[in-house]
Amino acid sequence: MHVVKDNPRQNMVMQQLRPNQVSDPGILTALEVIDRSLFVDPAFAGLAFSETELPIGAGQSMLSPLLEGRLLQALSLQPQDSVLEIGTGSGYFTALLSKLAHQVITVELNEDLLAAAQQRLAALAIDNVEFRCMDASRGVELTERIDAIIATAAYAVTPEACLHSLKVGGRMILATGTSPAMQVQRITRMNEWQWQTETLFETVMPMLCRAEPKTEFVF
Repeated sequence: MHVVKDNPRQNMVMQQLRPNQVSDPGILTALEVIDRSLFVDPAFAGLAFSETELPIGAGQSMLSPLLEGRLLQALSLQPQDSVLEIGTGSGYFTALLSKLAHQVITVELNEDLLAAAQQRLAALAIDNVEFRCMDASRGVELTERIDAIIATAAYAVTPEACLHSLKVGGRMILATGTSPAMQVQRITRMNEWQWQTETLFETVMPMLCRAEPKTEFVF
């Protein structure tokens, strides 16, 4: 008798992502190829493919698989694209990006998280990612413009520095606002001085470290 083994990665794709309109073949393949359980604490390995956020240390968490899939689909990466990721975290989303783009630059404030992510990707022989330890709370200004930018944590307001780092025709996906009313937006650079903003869907995700809204004092 032939026994079909349960494949949690395939189940995640078929039961969580496809029914929720994440349908891009390249994205679904990347989600199946990259083992999400390698990017979480062994204590949470059994929950790695569940539709939930998981702690990754330093007070940070990994986004749910469905939200990751929706963000990737909104970004519409092409094989020749260069992409900036703001918030390396565990390195899982970075690994997904590496399968969809030509080059990835990923930035992370926490040195320990960045080092752990770098080790995980090296173990998977992923070599098209550049790691930078830096504070991106006010955005990232690059020396050379880039095709796409994705933030894996929310900003209170859109960082202007990122807008100027996009090539003309480039796009940025990020969530802005405060919980529970955050909006995921796609901002496309139309020309040197114009950007078009589309609101895609509502969500809730952790704020980027140091990008929290400023507290207003009442005297």
